Amino acid sequence: MSFSLWPQRGDKPVLFFVCLIPLAVILYDTFTNGLGANPVEALSHRTGAWALRFLFITLAITPLRKQFGWSRLVPLRRMLGLYAFFFACLHLFVYLVLDRSMLLSEIIVDIGKRPYITIGFAVFLMLLPMAATSTNGMIRRLGGRRWKKLHRLIYPAAIGAVIHFFWLVKSDITEPFIYSVVLAGLLAYRLPRPAKKQG
Repeated sequence: MSFSLWPQRGDKPVLFFVCLIPLAVILYDTFTNGLGANPVEALSHRTGAWALRFLFITLAITPLRKQFGWSRLVPLRRMLGLYAFFFACLHLFVYLVLDRSMLLSEIIVDIGKRPYITIGFAVFLMLLPMAATSTNGMIRRLGGRRWKKLHRLIYPAAIGAVIHFFWLVKSDITEPFIYSVVLAGLLAYRLPRPAKKQG
């Protein structure tokens, strides 16, 4: 049985504005002093968390389609992936501009000495080609097979993002642990299943 999650028309515009709600909340808290005693750290955490959530939502499309017949979510997958990249860009902006003031020497030292920064940059570099090839024109240029192969980078990117989160936190690992369990489930769903015996 299939289930239509969105109206017949206007799926993408509706999703576009729904996905902007987290940004609106972040901006509201930014301009109303709602980020706490360390606003830069709060901005970094929130933008990074939403990048990770949108990655997970994107990965959840296939299980939802196969389990519940929500095939109309499939055309929305690229937009969700682009929102993951958008929040990853904001996360990087917070680090480069607000945290490190674009001081190249400090950034280079961080990349070399702090593993969570190193893997964070690696994740961003994996997201970059996927975002750059998200248009229909790029799909035609690359060809469907090569395009799909390139976009399998979402798997190591999601794994790297969770590792980045684990290495970032200093004491309470509850939140990154929850993300790791969710990711394990999303990836396990994609593992080949043994063929059923006949007869």
